[in-house]
Amino acid sequence: MARSDCEPFAIVRLSFETLQKECSTRNLKRTTKDKTIMSNLIIEKLLAKSQRTDVPAFRPGDTVRVHVKIKEGDKERLQAFEGVVIKRDNGPQASFTVRKISFGQGVERIFPIHSKVVDKIELLRSSKVRRARLFYLRGLRGKAARLRDVEKN
Repeated sequence: MARSDCEPFAIVRLSFETLQKECSTRNLKRTTKDKTIMSNLIIEKLLAKSQRTDVPAFRPGDTVRVHVKIKEGDKERLQAFEGVVIKRDNGPQASFTVRKISFGQGVERIFPIHSKVVDKIELLRSSKVRRARLFYLRGLRGKAARLRDVEKN
């Protein structure tokens, strides 16, 4: 048995045999599993409070407009960033990358979905793509970078 299977700070200097005897007891294994299950439930409850519910269902290839809160001094304003979603990550700290062409220069920005900085996300257009990561768009210019539009149902 590895040292990670039992409590790491309780047993400091023991021989391999005594460590194996300590970890082989079923009660110790059950308590460590119960602790991990319990901590996972607590983490999930905390994350559920911070999750947003107003996020539209969008995928890579969709054109979105993201309204971002910008703080300048003591004032706060909204700034829109409109572009194509080229990547989306899921999970508790989900994020997505939006790419746009600004004055002939490609600009990409990564937004955390559940952040308070993002005010709202508008889905403008959906496109048909066959990949989850559209990094090939970085090398394309003009009409070659167009995506085929799909009708919304």
